[in-house]
Parts: sequence; C-alpha cells; structure tokens
Amino acid sequence: MITVALKKETEAAPVRTIPVAEITDSVAKACEEMAFTYSSDILNQLKAGRDRETGQRSITAMEMLLENAQIAEQERIPICQDTGLVTVYAHVGQEIHFEGGLLKDAIQAGVAKGYTEHYLRASVVQDPLYNRINTKNNTPAVIYMDLTEGDQLVLELTAKGFGSENMSKLRMLKPSEGEKGVKDFVLETIREAGPNACPPMIVGVGLGGTFDYSAVLAKRALLRDLSKPNPDPAYAKLEAELIEAANELGIGPMGLHGKTTVLGLAIETAPTHIAGMPCAVNICCHACRHREVRI
Repeated sequence: MITVALKKETEAAPVRTIPVAEITDSVAKACEEMAFTYSSDILNQLKAGRDRETGQRSITAMEMLLENAQIAEQERIPICQDTGLVTVYAHVGQEIHFEGGLLKDAIQAGVAKGYTEHYLRASVVQDPLYNRINTKNNTPAVIYMDLTEGDQLVLELTAKGFGSENMSKLRMLKPSEGEKGVKDFVLETIREAGPNACPPMIVGVGLGGTFDYSAVLAKRALLRDLSKPNPDPAYAKLEAELIEAANELGIGPMGLHGKTTVLGLAIETAPTHIAGMPCAVNICCHACRHREVRI
C-alpha cells in the first residue's frame, strides 16, 4: 500500500501597498536632514578628535568644524557647500506593491524635491565628457536595489562630495600580497589624499567580490556607525590597526598636521575568485552624510 502525502496549499503572504508619493516625501526629508546635520557618531568622533589634539592649529581646525556643525544645524544651511551626488541603496521587501508609479522614479523625484526646495547645490551634469550641462536638481542619483523578505522598504542614502571622492582608488591586488598588501594600499591612498580630501577623513574599504563590486562595498562601508567595529574579530583588528597607522601619518585636521587624520575606517568584504583580491578605498571627508529611511 502506497501512501501519498498531499502538500497543503499555503496561503499567499499579504501584499502591502505603498504609495510612491510617500517614498518621494521621505527621500526629500532625508536629503534635507543629511545636508544640515551630522549623524551623532560622527559628531562624537569630531569631539573626541578635538580633545586628542595638542597643537594649537589642529585644535583650532577641529573647533571650527564643530562650530560649523552647530551653525549648520541651527540655521538650516549645508554643512559643506558641496552637497554631493546622492547614492541610494534600496532594500525592497518582495511583498510590496508600489502604487502610483515606479520606485526608482519616486526616489529620483525625492532627491530633486529635497535639493530644490532647500536650495542645496545642484552638482550633477548630464554627460561626463561631451555634454556637461547641469541637470539643475542634482539628479539622477545612483540607485542600487536588492530584494529582501517581508514588506518593508529600507532606503540607505548617502550624499558624497567629490573633493574626497576624487581621492578614492581601486587596485586588483594579488592574493599573495595578503594583509600587508591591503594595509599598504589603504595607507598609500590616505597619504596621497592628504589635505585634498578635507581631513579628518572617514574611510571605506571594499575587499573581495569583483572589480566593480569592491567599489560598491567600499562606499557602503561609509554608512556604518563609527562606534561599531567589524563583527568579524580579524577584520575589527585590521580596522583598528589601519586607523592607528593612518593617524600616525600626521596629516591632521584640514591638512594642518596633528593626531586626527581619520575619524573612522570600516571594511566590508565579499567572497571573491581564487585568483584575485580586489581592494577599493573610498575616501570621505568629515561630512560623511547619510540617512536611513524605513517605510
């Protein structure tokens, strides 16, 4: 006698509807807030850096950054005149239905709204080489999307100025170069950035993946709270060693020499090919603007 077990039909998960207008408004608000205010972890590191300095020039530079932060928040003016090119990491629950348009269009509309309504500098041109005409509203933003479980939409936004972006580098390291190769490349990039990146810097390192994905990892690393080390003890140790070595370079606040060249450094990793070890270093100035939107 053969018994056949019939699979019970499972009920489909309920679909949540999100009006895209809600997304546009939330993105616009995030653009406003990250232009005018530091996140608390960065502000705390700036204060710690000021207290660590001993030279009068470096102390003065750190005090000016803190005063600038206070004025920006109180008067609702940008921390820096370069209000950056926006990158958005969209984590989309697969049980969401978007009503009223496309998600990507809603995000772009939110960036445009946030930048135009709050008079933030428009810094995006239509074409990188032949048609460098300003788009007037700081769009298009760069958008990365991935599907997740559930019915939540999480948008991670960052607005990166190009004084520091231009100092970033990517190198296809050989696996045989090991930890020393990574350290040497990261410190070389920080050293060459020097005062051009408006230090004290925040540094994102992407290790692994492919040529292109290592750069994505490096920029995403900048979103990590500076008070939270890498969850992997080996990488947490490497981060701490790189921070210490970077601060020993003596570049200091605004390049005026001192003990605070970097406020933080985060490493994000991904599996990679047996023949390679891509390493990207994304340099950011102290105005490492980012916000998270949850809908």
